[in-house]
Amino acid sequence: MESGYVTTPFGRRPMSLGMLASQQLAETIEPGMKRSKWKLFRAICEARPALGVTDRALTVLDALLTFYPDDEISEEKGLIVFPSNAQLSLRARGMTPATLRRHLAVLVEAGLILRKDSPNGKRYARRDRAGAIGEAFGFSVAPLLARAVEIESLAAQAVADRELLRVTRERLTLCRRDISKLIAAALEEGVSGDWEGISAMFRALLARIPRVATAEDLAPLLDEMGLLRAEIVNMLERRIKTKKIDANESQIEHHKQNSNPDSIYELEPSFETKQGEKAAADNDPNAGPSDERRLKPQKPSGGMSNRAGGAADPGAGPGLKSFPLGLVLQACPSILDYGPGGSIGNWRDLMSAAVVVRSMLGVSPSAYEEACSGMGPENAATVIACILERGGHINSPGGYLRDLTRRTERGEFAIGPMLMALVRANGLTARHAS
Repeated sequence: MESGYVTTPFGRRPMSLGMLASQQLAETIEPGMKRSKWKLFRAICEARPALGVTDRALTVLDALLTFYPDDEISEEKGLIVFPSNAQLSLRARGMTPATLRRHLAVLVEAGLILRKDSPNGKRYARRDRAGAIGEAFGFSVAPLLARAVEIESLAAQAVADRELLRVTRERLTLCRRDISKLIAAALEEGVSGDWEGISAMFRALLARIPRVATAEDLAPLLDEMGLLRAEIVNMLERRIKTKKIDANESQIEHHKQNSNPDSIYELEPSFETKQGEKAAADNDPNAGPSDERRLKPQKPSGGMSNRAGGAADPGAGPGLKSFPLGLVLQACPSILDYGPGGSIGNWRDLMSAAVVVRSMLGVSPSAYEEACSGMGPENAATVIACILERGGHINSPGGYLRDLTRRTERGEFAIGPMLMALVRANGLTARHAS
């Protein structure tokens, strides 16, 4: 800074510790440091909220910088500008003197400029015989140079935050559109499912979107909408797969009815019926005298489930989508106590914990085996964790699990809404506890 001493304001304007701190900061400019005044001004505009200045104050700063003689601000070229109020008002788009003084005070309080007042409060410069400025009184832009790195960093962060908000808003808009049209398609096609409940959940999410939102406000809403969209897509995909299976089985049945029955006897010697399959065929009330029943192996009754209208591929239940382990543990933190060593680090740990909890809840091994076959082991363990989290709200965990397994086979159950409800419930509990 050009003055090597503390300078206080003229007249009745008080001195403050903030002004003193700004003067000390202005004296820490690194030797040879330079910045383009207009690039620096643009950075200040980007970082305006973080710096705590108004748009009118920036208009005044813009006018002040027009009085700086060079494009680059540096100590070698001086850091003081000394326009009169009349000149400054003209370049500030005709701002009135009272408004001008108010916004100059805002710039001083924000630590962007300093006052270097003369003994009589006038702004002027003393020049030597060669015409060079020896001492000047007016406004110092030294804080801009001293805080250049900070200002540029704040501007970069502001740009990144704005871009993140834009991208988040776009994704949220697309997600809202997808959910709305997928629900409409499901209702039009008559897809089975709790579409009234899903629509209510969607409307509740929409109601939580604030008018003026930050990226931090929208991120959790986007996550929940993404889960809801994934569940809807999962339900529709299961419907598509069911239709394909029904169509394939109709073609197979039609082919069998039109086949030459003599060929059955030709193939019979090469087919060996297992004992369990034979028993299943003998016990089937629909079994007829035709030898065709012995050509079609029956599935074991232990936990394998068939889709409505035809048999599923052995060992594969109706595919529910598995969710990230982190989301499951966030929704169901109680399951952590039953993991190996009191923690859960992977899906194997969760499935081990689910076996322990299953026994504790009184769920029979056969009910859990059917759930694993119908939902998949990971999803069955997730449902056990959800049942544990809901605690006393479920009177018969075993019956509840069997009901969910049957609903899964019919394509009427989705894990996502259950997890989302528990995540919200845990979030509300945490907020009330804090």
